[in-house]
Amino acid sequence: MKKKILITTAIDYVNDVIHIGHAYQKILADCVARFERVRRGRENVFFVTGTDEHGQKVYSVAGEKGVSVKDFVDEISKKDKEQQDSLKISYDRFIRTTDEDHKKTATEFFKKVYDAGYIYKDIYKGLYCEGCEAYKTEKDLADGKCPLHPDLQIQIVEEENYFFKFSSFKDFLKDLYEKNPDFVLPGSRYKEMYTFIDTIEDIPITRRKEKLPWGIECPIDKNHVIWVWFDALINYLTFGLQVNSWDDDTEIVHFLGKDNARMHALLWPCMLKAAGYSVPTHIYVNAFLSMNGRKISKSLGNVIAPKDLVEKYGVDPVRYYFLRYGPIVEDSDFSDSHFREVYNADLANGLGNTVARLVKLAEKSDFSLVANKGKNDILSKELSQYFDEFRVDIALQKVWSKLAGLDKHINENSPWSIKDENKLKEVLGYEIGELCNIAKLCEPFIPETSQKILEIFGNGKVIPAPVLFPRI
Repeated sequence: MKKKILITTAIDYVNDVIHIGHAYQKILADCVARFERVRRGRENVFFVTGTDEHGQKVYSVAGEKGVSVKDFVDEISKKDKEQQDSLKISYDRFIRTTDEDHKKTATEFFKKVYDAGYIYKDIYKGLYCEGCEAYKTEKDLADGKCPLHPDLQIQIVEEENYFFKFSSFKDFLKDLYEKNPDFVLPGSRYKEMYTFIDTIEDIPITRRKEKLPWGIECPIDKNHVIWVWFDALINYLTFGLQVNSWDDDTEIVHFLGKDNARMHALLWPCMLKAAGYSVPTHIYVNAFLSMNGRKISKSLGNVIAPKDLVEKYGVDPVRYYFLRYGPIVEDSDFSDSHFREVYNADLANGLGNTVARLVKLAEKSDFSLVANKGKNDILSKELSQYFDEFRVDIALQKVWSKLAGLDKHINENSPWSIKDENKLKEVLGYEIGELCNIAKLCEPFIPETSQKILEIFGNGKVIPAPVLFPRI
């Protein structure tokens, strides 16, 4: 294990405010970051998220709304940050691709790649999907449509661009993948990305200003702006350099959705190689979230803002639900009925009820316990193997199996019926100690609840507390 770790989410495109599908990935990355702060120390963990603010789609939407592009991206970025803050995402930086230090890094990066001989000028004739902000080939389409944006017309483009010699990195990519079988996770995504290596072609990485004036100016030709994907991916490096953690002593982990996999798993390592930087250690690709069996879409009217869900149910129930039942490997479906079912079964009748029972028993017996306030060794010891594979869903299942074991112990030993004071303190001591350990294990997943439980039992006397999770 390397000393440091840098964790990133995909930065969200600001054509609209994020919804619960985007929120899942932030919660996942945050959970890993919180765990790693316990395992490696706060000073060795760096976590970045943010917004992607250039490109044709943003420029077009701002025009449709009749506002300046800068005012538009400022507003959406502000709202996206508010959504993440409602989920208690513990990022070290919320980066924007309009930030001045990012513009500087992207410009310098482009120049490095050009100076290394990997950029040339040519005419691009082909297809472009504004929804993906990406160049397409016929084999990328289904019935002439982009599978991810079937409502958008594929554009036929003929324009002067600067190209990246993407195709010259096929051998590099094959070697990278073959020597690092966990480079892309889960394994199914690794296999999928590997099959694309032989198909990659040189790719345009600029747009002419006359067609798209909104973007970072190309450092070798003021008549061009840097293509949004080439610009956006560099945000990770901008932050990594800022915290002196883009090096061989740092584990670099990207969390992203499967719609962004090719750019991150194929293009990005080649860009870094061309510029002379270290490549990421792991790229974790989560699946998609649907709602009530349908794709989450503004046009369908089924978009839910994370903040609204938090205001309705609380932040920890939202975090718990998505970490336990979210699309970490396979696509998953969200419904309000399933959320309420999980809330009542796992939180209200599960953890909440166990805490309430032990509080009541401890109060009646005048029991006291001083919880261990030192380093949370139990967290890293118990859950490391699952977090090493980024399977936070399995880790959380293991925590809840411990909770089930504690509940079984309470029922079998019936502390409410024990008359012998010493025996009662022995049984309660074990059970409350187990509950405190479970609370520590909960820290990366449901941090507010973890803290509340430790405060109830960790100050000598048991502190009466309101019901953690009222039934709904």
